[in-house]
Amino acid sequence: MDTLHLLLSGFAEALTLENVLMAALGALVGTFVGVLPGLGPTSAIAILLPVTAVLEPTQGIIMLAGIYYGAMYGGSTTAILLNIPGELSSVPTCLDGYPLAKQGKGGPALGISAIGSFVAGIMGVIGLVFFAPVLADQALKFGPPEYLALMVLALTLMVSLSGGSFLKAFIMGAFGYALSLVGLGPSTGVPRFDYGSAKLVGGLDMISIIIGLFAITEVLKGIEEKRVTTVIGNPGSVYPSKADLQKSVKPMVRGGLVGFFLGLLPGCSAAITSFLAYDLEKKVSKHPERFGHGAMEGVAAPEAANNATSSAGFIPLFSLGIPSSPPLAILLAGLMIYGLTPGPVLFEQNTTFVWAVIASMFVGNAMLLVLNLPMVWLWVKLTRVPYGIMAPIILIFCTIGAYSVRNSMFDVFVAFLFGGLGYLFSTYKWPVVPLVLCFILGPLLEESLIQTAAMSAEGLAIVLQRPISSVILVAAAALLSISLVLNRRTQKRVQEERERGIDVS
Repeated sequence: MDTLHLLLSGFAEALTLENVLMAALGALVGTFVGVLPGLGPTSAIAILLPVTAVLEPTQGIIMLAGIYYGAMYGGSTTAILLNIPGELSSVPTCLDGYPLAKQGKGGPALGISAIGSFVAGIMGVIGLVFFAPVLADQALKFGPPEYLALMVLALTLMVSLSGGSFLKAFIMGAFGYALSLVGLGPSTGVPRFDYGSAKLVGGLDMISIIIGLFAITEVLKGIEEKRVTTVIGNPGSVYPSKADLQKSVKPMVRGGLVGFFLGLLPGCSAAITSFLAYDLEKKVSKHPERFGHGAMEGVAAPEAANNATSSAGFIPLFSLGIPSSPPLAILLAGLMIYGLTPGPVLFEQNTTFVWAVIASMFVGNAMLLVLNLPMVWLWVKLTRVPYGIMAPIILIFCTIGAYSVRNSMFDVFVAFLFGGLGYLFSTYKWPVVPLVLCFILGPLLEESLIQTAAMSAEGLAIVLQRPISSVILVAAAALLSISLVLNRRTQKRVQEERERGIDVS
């Protein structure tokens, strides 16, 4: 009852005109930022942090938080309509969102994305309200061995994302991991694979690689295909049918739960949880062969996961002062600027502030749903723009996005280099998603591996001796076996449907 009373008092504060305007402004800016490739919530919050210093603490943090979860909404828009993920966490959405758009179901896919994001966002905030202290305490039990086991579990996704060729998937995964090794070593701080170039000492930027592999590659493919518009076919109504909603409810809930619980762990980003949610949905589906060719569940699950992860990240931030992602690290800096110390003391000494921010997340998520469903038509109109005009605009935003991360023309060069590689990969049917996955997981895997080996004289055997990590490894082995079996069944079912004249390519 005390929690409900505090939440109601938070709503009283969050629903004041000033705070509602800040939530709306943050949500709109976040959505816009999410749509633009490369300009993610981290950049937007960092740019606007000095501006919010003139606001009251509650107003400033409400706006910055709105930018964060607003960007999670916006990243799916171009992923579905243009096959260009605005955020890393939107990469899985491309796998089924863009095929749906080409089938004339881009509108319903955007609607499912917005609804799934809202449902999972609300689930995450409810968890924040009632379970913050307990769940944050459980998250602290994860040490390097548990993270190492979790990374091994995530790597089993490569089998599901192989696109039918395990050999190609593992080669691309190894290539992605090799790319992640470039730069300073996590334990020694010694440059690796820099070949005497100062530019490579800082490593390759993930945003530049994503922009190249998806955005620039898509432009090159469009030029080759001599497209007239950006999307083939009419996107359709943004309001999904009853059948689409029924198919998507369970994936939304499952994706929300995966995103929420894993989002409590520092370093387990929305990019990882969205991949895991997508893989889970593919495993439980009765028709896994439809995934990658236009399954609505393949949009609902990852979109729910990445928004639940963004909400869950506020639990360790507020309760323990531990940011679980780069945007939340900047939010932590914002709290410090206002003289607010995250942790148990924050709930005791700044009760009004904490509960106003939490209540504003309910308000912000509702605003995003109400605003984004009608505003989807604004983004759908992108499909009407002649490709001769849209392609140069996309390339301009790609250049800006790649440059803005580190203010380096080298990153722009990397983006266009991987654009060319992405075009070749697409032409010869080499899957790029395993490359992206292993590039993301590479540094986390290496760091946890080194820390785990240093924890015990027995080396990596400690992973099997700790209950949580050993259970995760068993789960990884089980998922790998299941993935292999399901892939064989899927390939067999695809072959049977092709023989019956059903196109699933």
